[in-house]
Amino acid sequence: MAISQERKNGLIEEYKTHDNDTGSPEVQIAILTEQINELNDHLRTHKKDHHSRRGLLKMVGKRRNLLTYLRKKDVTRYRTLINKLGLRR
Repeated sequence: MAISQERKNGLIEEYKTHDNDTGSPEVQIAILTEQINELNDHLRTHKKDHHSRRGLLKMVGKRRNLLTYLRKKDVTRYRTLINKLGLRR
C-alpha cells in the first residue's frame, strides 16, 4: 500500500522548489495525494478494512492542513499546485 521509493523520488523531483528540497508543502502534498489515491484504490476492493480507512482519513486531514497553510502563505503557489494535482475540481 505504500508508494515505492522510485515513485516518491519522482514526485520530489517534479514538485521541488529548489535543488535540495524534500520537505516543502508542495512536495508533502504531492506525496500525500499519491498515497491517498493508492489507499482509495485499495479500499474499493477491501471495503471492510477500517484500519486503512482511518489512516486514509488522517492523511486527508494532514493534506488539508498543508493546503490551508500554503493558501495562507502564497496563493499563487497554492493555485498552481491545485491545478497540477487536479484537486478542487
